Amino acid sequence: MSDSSSGTVGKAFRVLTAVGEHPDGATAADVARDVGYPFSTAYRLLSTLVRENFLAYDPRDKRYRLGLRIFQLGQRASSSHGFDGMAAPVLRGLTAGTEESSLLCVLDGDRFLTVNKVDGPQFRTTTDPGERGLLHTSAMGKALLAFAPDDTREHLLATLALEARTERSITDRAALRREIDAVREQGWAGQDEEHDVGMVALAVPVRTAAGDLVAAVALAAPVFRHSMTTLLTLLPQLRDAAEELGARLPMHR
Repeated sequence: MSDSSSGTVGKAFRVLTAVGEHPDGATAADVARDVGYPFSTAYRLLSTLVRENFLAYDPRDKRYRLGLRIFQLGQRASSSHGFDGMAAPVLRGLTAGTEESSLLCVLDGDRFLTVNKVDGPQFRTTTDPGERGLLHTSAMGKALLAFAPDDTREHLLATLALEARTERSITDRAALRREIDAVREQGWAGQDEEHDVGMVALAVPVRTAAGDLVAAVALAAPVFRHSMTTLLTLLPQLRDAAEELGARLPMHR
């Protein structure tokens, strides 16, 4: 494959990813701005991706959205990693036993990626499968960060952009390191309106018998249902679910 062809493929992937970051769809101008390409280049790549069904284009609002081909591949990836058939029953059992929303996430570069969730009977979480979120503001992200391989953890602690999502978000690097050290010691991570105002969450790592990190599983609840203190009473159920998931799920690569 020539350098030119390889470069074109890389640009197409960046355009595809940029569209995926816009849940309500993106215009060609949005994409060109996000990826830093000339409008003509972005438009040409978008047209190719539409033609191959990786994107869909709605002429009414002139927005591009992820296409059915992406859904098909995503379903296959979810199945091959066990996120659907193997993990879903465990999450359903966790939600049934706690009456709160349960989520399964994996480490994806410098973000967490939600791969499965089950909404609680009385409240729907705002995170859906396929969405990526900040590590330092979320319970899932902190758990993944704390129990990642040493070199990965140290790299992320040194390089994460510590942007604030709420006024309670950690934005100081030394404070984040102290928080992650505490998570490693206690075995669980929490967030108290650090990621979303009005929400608390509790997460633990999902690990193999050898101790390798596979994912993080979390419970999330609105503050009118739980405080961080009362959510911690559900920690035993959460740890049981993590142990079962660790036995069921293959390593995520």
